[in-house]
Amino acid sequence: MNSIDDFLGLVRDQLGLQVTGDDASRGLDEIPGWDSVHLLWLLTALERETGHPVSMPELLEASSLEQIYLAAVGG
Repeated sequence: MNSIDDFLGLVRDQLGLQVTGDDASRGLDEIPGWDSVHLLWLLTALERETGHPVSMPELLEASSLEQIYLAAVGG
């Protein structure tokens, strides 16, 4: 996963949410279909994709997909 676009592709493929680049900075509560269970699924998908653990506390603090992406890639 080399970019936010790769990350959004992962969200589309693994979670079935039709997100675009415009959705990256929106609040998670503004993403159609988003719920807290998606965060758990996304954590698993990110760890599988990146090959390293992702901090659950950081993901819980994230308020947008962009912040989740940055937490996952160490940004």
